[in-house]
Amino acid sequence: MDFFQSIRQGDLAGVKAMATTESSLLTRPDARGFTPLVLATYSDQIEIARFLLSRGVDVNAIDAAGNTALMGVCFKGNAEIVELLLEHGADVNIQNKQGASALIYATTFGQVEIAKLLLDAGADKQLKDNKGNTALTHAQAHGAEALVKLLA
Repeated sequence: MDFFQSIRQGDLAGVKAMATTESSLLTRPDARGFTPLVLATYSDQIEIARFLLSRGVDVNAIDAAGNTALMGVCFKGNAEIVELLLEHGADVNIQNKQGASALIYATTFGQVEIAKLLLDAGADKQLKDNKGNTALTHAQAHGAEALVKLLA
């Protein structure tokens, strides 16, 4: 099994063994441009994310689309991983190639708890994506009343 497949499948022992043998794997993106940390968080693999962070991977590294691990997990909805990334200094205001931020992803996908965590960590409610939409605009478009109240 390769390194990235081990991440997807939650094979922590395999990831550790491969990373120990070839440390460059920790920062090398896969064929689709995902960094190991982005892939781990997107795949809900918190133990692998913890391991990668303990090995000093950049919590704010971006994938081929300009997404950070924090953005991916805000889309997927795992608050525990969001807290882990925030504890390791994840920047809540990075924007990807489409201008989306972690807060925009959280609101677009109805993640109220995560939106609160991001706001508490200093997420800028005024950031706009490339279409001129803020997190509030996305919440309104999706009829997410709890998020609208939180962001208004």
